[in-house]
This record gives sequence, C-alpha cells and structure tokens, in this order.
Amino acid sequence: MTSLIEPAISAAARGLTVYDPRSGSLVGTLAADTREDMALAFSAARTALPGWAGTDPQQRGALLVAAARALADGAAELAEMNSRETGRPVDEALAGIAAAVSTLEQYAQLGPVHRGHSLRGSALAADYTVAEPRGVAVLLTPWNDPVAVAAGLIGAALVTGNTVIHKPSERCPHLGLLLGELLSDVFEPGVLLTVTGGPEVGAMLTSADADVVAHVGSTASGLRIARAAVLTGAHVVRENGGNDPLLVDADVDPGWAAEQAAVGAFSNSGQICTAVERIYVHQDIADRFCSALTQEARRRNTEQPLAPLVDTRLRDVVHAQVTQAIALGAHATSGGIVPSGPGAYYPATVLLDCTEQMEIMTEETFGPVAPVQVVADFEEGLRLASAGRYGLAATVLTTSIEHAHRAAAVLPVGTVKVNAVFGGAPGGSAQPRGASGDGFGYGPELLDEFTRVKVVHVSIARVGTPRRAPGQEP
Repeated sequence: MTSLIEPAISAAARGLTVYDPRSGSLVGTLAADTREDMALAFSAARTALPGWAGTDPQQRGALLVAAARALADGAAELAEMNSRETGRPVDEALAGIAAAVSTLEQYAQLGPVHRGHSLRGSALAADYTVAEPRGVAVLLTPWNDPVAVAAGLIGAALVTGNTVIHKPSERCPHLGLLLGELLSDVFEPGVLLTVTGGPEVGAMLTSADADVVAHVGSTASGLRIARAAVLTGAHVVRENGGNDPLLVDADVDPGWAAEQAAVGAFSNSGQICTAVERIYVHQDIADRFCSALTQEARRRNTEQPLAPLVDTRLRDVVHAQVTQAIALGAHATSGGIVPSGPGAYYPATVLLDCTEQMEIMTEETFGPVAPVQVVADFEEGLRLASAGRYGLAATVLTTSIEHAHRAAAVLPVGTVKVNAVFGGAPGGSAQPRGASGDGFGYGPELLDEFTRVKVVHVSIARVGTPRRAPGQEP
C-alpha cells in the first residue's frame, strides 16, 4: 500500500515526470492519458467483453499461464525499471516479479475450478449457482510492490472473464506501461489495457462506466473511490492504509523480539502495507528490547544502508512525523536525520518514549521508523494496539497461548500474526477493517470479488396434448 500522501504530478501539460530516488537523475517523462483516451479504453474493453467472458475458463487459464511466461521472460527489464523509478534494489524487484509470475500461475489454476454450489430443492428439479464476470474491471495499483500487486488483481480479474483497464501508480508509469506491453500481447485486443496518469486520471476512471474497481493505495484515495461508486454502482475492493501494531509480551526473548521488530519496520525501507508501524513493549523487558532494537537500526544504517524512499515528497512527510514526535517528547536513539546528498534516502529510525499524542503512533508513516511505547502489562498493550481507525494487520509476540488467543479475538484487524511479523500459508486472504479498506484483495476469495452469483432453477415441464389442425383425425 502507498502512504496517506496524495501523489503530485511533477511536469507541465499533464505530463508524468519521474526521477531516480537514488540519484535524483531524470528517468523520463510521459504524457498522461486524456478523457478521450479513457473513453476509447472503456469502449475497447466493452467491445472485447462478450468474447472474453464467453471464452472457456480453461482457455482463459491457459492464456494466463502464457502471460506468466511473458512476465518471467521480461523480468530483468522490469526489475531494472522498477529500481530506477522506485529505488527498490534489483534483487528485491526480481523477487517481487517472481512472486507475480507465481500468482498468475496460481490464478490460472484456480480460475477453471472456481465453482458454484448445488442447492437442495425439489427431488425433480435442479438448483445451482453460477459465477459470472462482473464486466469491465478498473484496477488501480501502487508503486511499493508494483508488479506483484498488479499481477494479482489482473490475474484474478482476467481468469474470471472480466476485461481490464489498469492504471499503475504515477510514481512508476514507465514500469506500468512495460508490464502492460508484456502481458497484453498474450490476449485479444481490448482484454487488457493500460492507461497512465495521476489522480485526475484515476478520478475519471472511477467515475466512468466500470463494473468493478479494485484499488490498492492510500486511504484518502480509497474513500474517494468508494464515494464515487455510490453514484456509478461499481463494486469496490479496497486495500488501503494501515497503522499496524506490534505487541511485545513480557515472556519473550527481547533480542529476538527486536529482530522481529526491525524486520517489520525497516524491510523495503518501511514501504510495505503491513509494515510494523507502532510498537508496544512490556515494561519488564523494555530496556533490553529498546537497546537491541537500536542496535538493529544502527547496523542497518552502517553495514548495509537502506534503499531510498520512493521520492523526496514521501521523505519530507516521514521526517515531519519524526520531527513532531521529538518535539512532543520522543527521542531518537538511531536515525531521525535527513542525510545530505542526492536521492530520497532516510535512515532506519528508532523513537523511544512515544505516546498517543504523536502522529507517528496514530497515522501511517510508510518509512523506516520504529516508534516504541512502553506499557505496564499485556492488557494495556492490547488496548492500545486495538485503538485507531485502521484495521489492516497486527502482530503479537508471546509464549502465552491465552494471550495469543485473546489478541486474535480482540484485535480489530484483517490479519493477526503471532510470533512472526511476516509470513503465512499460501491461499490466505483477509478483509481489512475500518479505514484500511474493504473486501478480499488477494487469495482465492479475490475471484469472488470479480464475479456475481446467478441462481438457476430447472424444473420439469408438463407434457401437453399435441394440437391438431381443424378436421384432423385424433
């Protein structure tokens, strides 16, 4: 997910200009699509819809496998462009593309077996349900894992028979166009289209004739999309911002807990939708935990510095949150200073003595910051972790089965993780709560989001007496 910051367009005449966040050098400028371009895209998608929806599901799956191969063949070029536009290291970008290939292959298998249900009715009748495509799907995807997230939505939408109009983030438009070129060549014209632009293009897409809109991005944008859908009638799937808590119980090893916290807060420079955003640690191990976490951050800042943030606009907002927290009494034991030199780098930062009066504890940060608040007991930590308007995910580190079960029952989030900040079994799918969105944004259940259910009842007709012409003998 992206941050709460609304992206800006840094070019004249509706252009999209992107700078390398590592060096500040120009990557390139693209023209944003116009309202006329949107109309053409919707017309093409509508025209292609009957043929694609009527394609045998097994054939749709086979084409999705071909798309996965095309993606794998273009992985090196995609990873290089990903790195240039977002600053993500090439090896991490390649890992995201590998995940995207796997996701397309999984949906290629899941689509043909996306079955309906038989229903119990009369013994001499048949009742069943059929899943049908919703129609034209508008997909709005982020920049922080751009290929993997896009592949998930594109794969689920296409394999269920929808046609797709995809708008990648304006922070990585060259990457989005390259992805579209690789994938769309597999399909008939109009089945998969890519458009580029900033918020105004997104607004045109979501106020137009879409049947379903899937959005992974900021909460502010997600709320606007949900409001627009009230007027258009589109089905909306949103995975939006988060402020994911980490609750550290008194009975765990503080060094191990600090390692978990560092992985959760600093991976991908904190630019992960389910990153650790706020930490509540039991007072009995707080000193040892905070010391170990500080060492983890300092090691990342010296031995293997983090990749940059996506741009300086995001860095400015992250640093403003850190500065406000320090002004209100927090103190940084690592980082907290904007480095000199080109690019959008920001150090791994640990903030101690944080409170609920600080924005760093109540809003999404989307940067490599680990704010820590000490709590008197598990109950206080659970209460604080359960507070706030977001409901994406939460993590609990504990050896107590009772505490683990209580956290799972109480935390108002879509995903509760116990003793691991990342990971989970394949096929998992969650519904975020509150300002974090609505609907299944991934997993097998995403197929349900892109389809509508039709109930069919087939009964037996009464056999009639044949009609005879006038004067015809019986």
